[in-house]
Amino acid sequence: MISFLYFTDTHIRGTTPKNRLDSFPDTIKDKIDQVMALANEHQVDFLLHGGDVFDRPDLSPSTVGQFAQLFRKAKAPIYAIAGNHDTFGHNPLTVTRTMLGLLDAFGIMTLIHPDQPVVVEKEGVRLQLSGQPYHYDLDQRDPKLDYYPINETNATYLIHLVHSMLVERALPEGVSHTLIDHIWGTTADVIFTGHFHSGFGIKEKDGTFICNPGALARINNHWTEIERMPTVILGEVDKAGIRLKEIQLKAQKGEAVLDRSYVEKASHQEEKLHAFVQQVKEKANFETLQMGDIIREIAAMSNVEEKVREEALRRMTLIEERWERDETE
Repeated sequence: MISFLYFTDTHIRGTTPKNRLDSFPDTIKDKIDQVMALANEHQVDFLLHGGDVFDRPDLSPSTVGQFAQLFRKAKAPIYAIAGNHDTFGHNPLTVTRTMLGLLDAFGIMTLIHPDQPVVVEKEGVRLQLSGQPYHYDLDQRDPKLDYYPINETNATYLIHLVHSMLVERALPEGVSHTLIDHIWGTTADVIFTGHFHSGFGIKEKDGTFICNPGALARINNHWTEIERMPTVILGEVDKAGIRLKEIQLKAQKGEAVLDRSYVEKASHQEEKLHAFVQQVKEKANFETLQMGDIIREIAAMSNVEEKVREEALRRMTLIEERWERDETE
């Protein structure tokens, strides 16, 4: 039997968000400590992280060092993919210049890159671990490119990680997402996702599993976060099949750590943002305010060559990376 533990969206940071009543760094340290202890208790063969390990790509080395020591407590390897917060400009190609890339370089975590699956083999069962980090076109292009891995290793089972907005119900216009019901034909036996912090637990259909236990970190005060408790997924795989179950971590209830006084303010800000978006839409046909998406729309309208579009995205990434660096200086 091969066993593993999946968790996602730790959003490690050295400061406490305004809407938290506790010390967020201390709380997330406790959560990660629990995850490592669970993994060791169940003697898993590996751990999986679904992305957004860090809340920003250029976190201070002192903070990263503290959390690296926690990850080192795991007696099994940790495999991860990059989330949108882990890279500069949401560009996975920048991961080598980030703190997540540093953890990978030092062997504390091992990044799973597209088209470079990892194989775990034990007792006649061969697992292929593949991953799709967050990228500009995720949930906007053909889902087969991101949710349908190829069995490149003659594996018994395919486990695929995607840091994407995979959800049960359609989201508002302009928010890129993929519906679970649209990818049940996936070639994967198990798909693990993150990014959508509320999660949706474990879904199963005809022997295929699609799972998101929700973010380990609760960093906003939406009512769904106040009611939700941090959860991980423990998995077992053998010749007889796949077994998954959720394990809830020990944590304070949302109302004890999330400041509800910000909810009304956040709601007002959301209304203002919606009004602003509507004004922009009246002047142009853009369905999003994400710079990458706007570049794509302009490119499509003007029949711009693909290499020109990619160069624009590359330059945007460099500018955003410079902004991130300037904010910390």
